[in-house]
Amino acid sequence: MTVPDDWELLEERTEYETGWYDGGYDRLQQPDGSEKRYYWADLPPAVVVVARIDASVLVETTGRGVSDDAADAGEEDRVLFVEQYRPTIRETHLELPAGIVEDGESYTQAATRELEEETGFRPTSTALLQEYAVATGVLRHDRAIVYAEGLEPGQRELDNNEFLEVMTVPVSEALERAREQPTNDATLEGLLLAKEDGLL
Repeated sequence: MTVPDDWELLEERTEYETGWYDGGYDRLQQPDGSEKRYYWADLPPAVVVVARIDASVLVETTGRGVSDDAADAGEEDRVLFVEQYRPTIRETHLELPAGIVEDGESYTQAATRELEEETGFRPTSTALLQEYAVATGVLRHDRAIVYAEGLEPGQRELDNNEFLEVMTVPVSEALERAREQPTNDATLEGLLLAKEDGLL
């Protein structure tokens, strides 16, 4: 991280460490000569997965605990979602699979691992759609959106704080379904990027 010539970093202080993220502030001299503390939370990078699953694969893997969010989806491909309760905001959200990028992993490697761990499906093809900084007024946190397809049955392995229900939504309905409240940034961003790139 660099500081422009008309700003001066006077102090960087970490005030707490949680094991999940660090929090602190930078004390800076601003271009007008005044000083101000800018508070931040520093999180590891994360990946969000837009996973398209072929309708025939779902038929072949019936009984794997996957719920269909459409009454009559026909033969249309679906997008994989997970529904989970978020204690931080005390709401249950329908979300795209996501997780932290581990040391030494690329975004696509992390996407492959997280998708299989959360949903029990492993992609044969992944593509990085976008990497970007999140909530730059308060976070030091990078996120990437990865598109995954060619899904095959894998081995589901949830973390000890993950209580997820795997759901599928027809591709044509995925964005509309994701916009229903309550909704969240990562899911909307992922679907919008995939749609803009002609993948959904």
